[in-house]
Amino acid sequence: TVGVVTKPFGFEGVRRMRIAELGLEELQKYVDTLIVIPNQNLFRIANEKTTFSDAFKLADNVLHIGIRGVTDLMVMPGLINLDFADIETVMSEMGKAMIGTGEAEGEDRAISAAEAAISNPLLDNVSMKGAQGILINITGGGDMTLFEVDAAANRVREEVDENANIIFGATFDQAMEGRV
Repeated sequence: TVGVVTKPFGFEGVRRMRIAELGLEELQKYVDTLIVIPNQNLFRIANEKTTFSDAFKLADNVLHIGIRGVTDLMVMPGLINLDFADIETVMSEMGKAMIGTGEAEGEDRAISAAEAAISNPLLDNVSMKGAQGILINITGGGDMTLFEVDAAANRVREEVDENANIIFGATFDQAMEGRV
């Protein structure tokens, strides 16, 4: 099981944050993987004109794209597809997890997309450094090249433990033509 939860805004106070932290410790006992998104980090992706509602939509979109990336590996046509067992291998008993998504076009689009995925601003001081397991999904249009897949996957791989269990998949989506 994968849990996705949020932590309170800073303005909600220390007491509410303490209750949330206790809840996270308890929840961690019952899930294989836990993704925590602090509401306070919405300020990293918003500006002064972002409405309260739109800020939450931005966070929802990051989660939607990340989860869709995992399911696409199982159902979308691709050169390297995964099945549920592959995903379960890396997600079971993982503990804390991060989810990152990136999309880019133009020159060096694969590296730019990989770096965006590595530096998800919604996550709280979570790093891939030392990760023991990782699931990499690279999706692009029919124009996605072998060298781009290699560049993006290697950029992500640089962030994890050298002995990490890397589960990799690549899919095509014609709507992504010109983008990775």
